[in-house]
Amino acid sequence: MFFIRTHVHAFDFPTSFNDGHIHYMKAFTMRAPTGVNHVHRYSGITTLNDGHIHRFRGITGPALPLPGGDHYHLMQGQTSFSDGHIHSYRGRTGGSIPGRS
Repeated sequence: MFFIRTHVHAFDFPTSFNDGHIHYMKAFTMRAPTGVNHVHRYSGITTLNDGHIHRFRGITGPALPLPGGDHYHLMQGQTSFSDGHIHSYRGRTGGSIPGRS
């Protein structure tokens, strides 16, 4: 059986401060191939703050090298509209977490 080496990345960072509060985005990217130039899709739901949540989804930027041969990805975008407003976000993933599929 042939396995493609894949990996994911964790991320955990705050949204912008809007309407008197922030939310946190904490999740994992979707899997992508290891060892080639790539991006990751991601989606999730923010933390519950001020009585509501926001949804988010997007595609990371390309892989950026870390010392020791690993890499990370930049992320930015806007959340869904909820409770009369949106939040913007900008952050980065952690290093890669190996897996296979």
